Order: sequence, then C-alpha cells, then structure tokens
Amino acid sequence: HRRFDYRPKTDPYCQARYTFCPTGSAIPVMKEEDVIEVYRLQAPVWEFKYGDLLGHLKIMHDAVGFKSSLTGKNYTMEWYELFQLGNCTFPHLRPGMDAPFWCNQGAACFYEGIDDAHWKENGTLVLVTTVSGLMFNEMAKWVKYDNETGIYYETWTVQASPDKQSVVWFDSYECSKFILRTYQKLADVGAVFKKIQTNYTSIILFSGEPVYLGNETSIFGPQGNKTLAAAIRDFYYPFKPHQSVREFFVDLIKIIDRVILNGQFYLFYNLEYWLLPMKFPYLKITYEEVPLPTGSKTAFGV
Repeated sequence: HRRFDYRPKTDPYCQARYTFCPTGSAIPVMKEEDVIEVYRLQAPVWEFKYGDLLGHLKIMHDAVGFKSSLTGKNYTMEWYELFQLGNCTFPHLRPGMDAPFWCNQGAACFYEGIDDAHWKENGTLVLVTTVSGLMFNEMAKWVKYDNETGIYYETWTVQASPDKQSVVWFDSYECSKFILRTYQKLADVGAVFKKIQTNYTSIILFSGEPVYLGNETSIFGPQGNKTLAAAIRDFYYPFKPHQSVREFFVDLIKIIDRVILNGQFYLFYNLEYWLLPMKFPYLKITYEEVPLPTGSKTAFGV
C-alpha cells in the first residue's frame, strides 16, 4: 500500500451519511511517568444501527482504548472511512465525467472516553498491555505520520487461493490494519503484550495474477483507451446506490454474471486500475488470528 506526501482536500461531492469522527480531539501529551493501560476494542460493523447482525458474519470493526493512571481519563482511537464503506469500495459514475469518481479516503479518529457498552455487548474490550507516558507520546508522533501519509481506504485483500501460504496480490488497508500497525509501534518502543488470542476480519477476493491496466489519465484521458474505459464504467455501474428492490436484484444478477460467470473484477488500488481474473471461491470473509506483536523489552529502559 503506497504512502503519499500529503493528504488532499476532499471534494464537496463526497458526502457522509454519518459524520466522520464527530467528537474527535487532539491526542494529548502524557506525562512521561504516567502508566497507561491499552485495550483491544472490537465490535460488529455498524453495531449502532444493526446490533449484532454483522457480528454473526464476523464482520468486525477494530479500535484501541487507553486509560491514564494519573488522570483517570479514557480515550478511544480508531481508523475508518471518511465517507462510509460503500464509497471506499466502489466509485460514483458522475454525469459529464469519463473517469469513475472515488470518495475513498480513510483517517484516524481520536476522542476522549470509551463506550464500554458498545464494545462489551457484542464484541471485545480487553487489556492487552501497559505502557509509559513516554511510549504513548512516541506512538502519538507515529500516528500523525501514519495518518498524513496512508490516506486511502482499501476494502479488499486479493490473493491467489484460500491456502494460508497463498500469494497475496493486494493487501487491504482498513481499521484492523491500523490497529495492527499501532500495536507494532507500541511493541517497537517497548510494550510487552499479553498472550491472548486476537482475531481480525478480512474480505478476500480470489484471483489469478492481476493484469495492470493503467491510471486514470492513461485509461480515461484524451489519449486513453476508450474501449477499456467503457468496460470499467460498465463494470462499476451495477454497484451504484439502489433506488428500489427490483433495481437491486437486476444489478445483482449483472454483478454475478461479470464476477463469477465471466471471472472479471476491476480493482482500483494506489490510484491505478487492475483486472483480476477471478477464481473459485471468488470471495470469502475470514476471521482469523493475527498474534499480538513481540518487541524489544529493553526499549526506553522498560
């Protein structure tokens, strides 16, 4: 996943149904001698709207919580889409614009408090490590860098087969990956994690070797490939927001025809387009263990 020099301004066309990070605040500078508890937080995606529905499918959202021993204050930190998941996964086909239009930025959100009921009811709230204020402050500097340079959300993991040793063509870049990076940073500065099982959700597409197609300019620009441009727009059309149940099922049939019967999926990754030659079982949602990291216990004299 490519890193960028800066975060571009978002286009007013991109609108979120739910405000991104409504109570967000700056990450505080902790006193170096503070002792801060770090919590693993996980709950079903859209639990606030659908309860445990997506939890049954193991489609989970991840976050991390902190509690300061000196102040007693709690904090939550997470990373998610600025304009909801659908906008990050598929583009808009705007009138008068040849190229698909993407609203696919993601970002970190930090705010005071931990909503215990939200995380505990259908998910997880568990202590994973304890760090000093100095270690927390080092993590905070890294979060700023990570947030300014890793700016685009990517829903899909793409790999060659369901086998655990399979080639991964493209890795996802979503909430759980941010939490894994955060844990690794804490381990790098000396955090020692408890030995507990930690599982994460992945949405995987299965594909043969991807075929590079080009970027927006080379495909949709004045000298672009008009046939390819039309094929990409045609592929994305059925994924538009649906106006009726009938339209949804008509478009669902088109999606099945293209992805499964024709074995094609157009992926937008790092601002470039790829053709995925799809393979059985085409798509799978997994909920698999990724162990907590191990780091140097000597860092910062811990």
